[in-house]
Amino acid sequence: MILLVEDNPDDEALTLRALKKNNILNEVVVARDGVEALDYLFGKGVYAERDMSVMPNLILLDLKLPKMDGLEVLRNLRADDRTRILPVVILTSSKEEQDLINGYSLGANSYVRKPVDFSQFSEAVRQLGLYWFVLNEPPPRV
Repeated sequence: MILLVEDNPDDEALTLRALKKNNILNEVVVARDGVEALDYLFGKGVYAERDMSVMPNLILLDLKLPKMDGLEVLRNLRADDRTRILPVVILTSSKEEQDLINGYSLGANSYVRKPVDFSQFSEAVRQLGLYWFVLNEPPPRV
């Protein structure tokens, strides 16, 4: 399962379309702000009843989010034993070098800038899927 943390409806639709186009058929859960993402991951709020034994195989995390930005989400993920080793790919349109540095400093596994062109974006998603779901050896479930 993939947790897509994205507040922009157009980018959400593009990501879902690119995943489908590239036959990445994993279930995708969408959180539209940082607080919702943490609620999902830690089983709080509207997600209090969800099965906590099922965690994402990959988190695609935007940085510019309402309520709580992506870097703060990442900081919270890495501070908790339940989510410390979940693979997190920052998928953002930010061109700020400091965002890149901060993302890796806080424990992101990868940092990908969203291409503007759909065909390039689709290719980036295809390569992400190939790497994270075919080539990469995931961490063991704790």
